[in-house]
Amino acid sequence: MDSKKKTRVYSRRGDLGETSLLFGPRVGKDHRRIELLGTLDELSSQLGCARSFGVDPEVDRILRRIQYRLYVVGSEVASINPAKYEVKQVRDSDVKAVERVIDLWDLKLEPTRDFIIPFGSHSSTCLHLARALCRRAERRACALLRFDPSFSPRVGAWLNRIGDLIFVLARFENFRLGVREEFVEDFQADSNLF
Repeated sequence: MDSKKKTRVYSRRGDLGETSLLFGPRVGKDHRRIELLGTLDELSSQLGCARSFGVDPEVDRILRRIQYRLYVVGSEVASINPAKYEVKQVRDSDVKAVERVIDLWDLKLEPTRDFIIPFGSHSSTCLHLARALCRRAERRACALLRFDPSFSPRVGAWLNRIGDLIFVLARFENFRLGVREEFVEDFQADSNLF
């Protein structure tokens, strides 16, 4: 057995519904920052689920990078004054970088003609769920910005682009695997539904 002492998974410090921010005070577990952090964690977990279904190797590389960046963004979210403590922050160039990746992958796909119904391969449907979680994180970022105007609007902008990128990658996974996309308009002519 290793001589290093293993730390406990539990600390008991959160039993009364509070947790600590990075370099900051303790806040309720329902605080807007903690709600956003929890949603970022859900998103990362769902991206890991998508990766477990054997996505394209380049898609896997992008998803792994997003998972890493979610922890970096989480540090900014958990910091009331990130600049003071030299916590890495989302920059405009980070948002632009995601846009370039979206444009590159979108070129591989047919244009969408209507709303796409989340359906298809395991990897694609996992990514569609990740996209929905990303949109929730974006909404949480907007709520935090309204509550705390010192919070950076670039976090919400970055999440907005990440949601778009995940959408494109979900479409690509179906394309790669030969799964036909379903569009809302495909069902509008069928009056026998329900």
